[in-house]
Amino acid sequence: MKSWAKIVLIVAVFAAVGLIFFTWATGVYDNTVELQEAVDQKWGDVQSAYQRRADLVPNLVATVKGAAENEKEILTRVTQARAGIVNASTPEEMELLGREINTAINLAFEAYPQIRSTENFLTLQAELEGTENRIKVARDRYNESVRDYNSYIRGYFKSMAIGWLAKEGDDFVRKEPFAATLGAEDVPQVQF
Repeated sequence: MKSWAKIVLIVAVFAAVGLIFFTWATGVYDNTVELQEAVDQKWGDVQSAYQRRADLVPNLVATVKGAAENEKEILTRVTQARAGIVNASTPEEMELLGREINTAINLAFEAYPQIRSTENFLTLQAELEGTENRIKVARDRYNESVRDYNSYIRGYFKSMAIGWLAKEGDDFVRKEPFAATLGAEDVPQVQF
């Protein structure tokens, strides 16, 4: 084999190895970017679940509270009117109290066809549970994506490739999984 052919062959081998290495390294870099974006997206899902809770829970509590107050007022009026009939001493008082009872009952069935505060409280409880479950699922998915990302960037050859190809401003650092805040282990109180 001629010497120039050997040189061409050696150059071709080095070029092929360099191309293979460059292709591998850029693939590592691209995968790192994709994993980092997945982590950020999963954290956005956690934030979205928090926002849902912040929007939903106060409105649900206020609705249930309002319905319970309305029913309490109606039941109080009916009970007071019934108690007044027992203590009525004249037919006129009985007739007046009877009209009050009918008015209170009609109000109850016009404004609220059925007394439903217990159902409303059960619905609120189910919504709270569902919301907290959504948040837990979002946090778990975030932690899984952090684990995948951190495992990927910490690989020996991968971290070298990332270091060689990373541009200034690329921040391929280890991410922290979700950690509960101090006191989060305490059961939150919902007050009516």
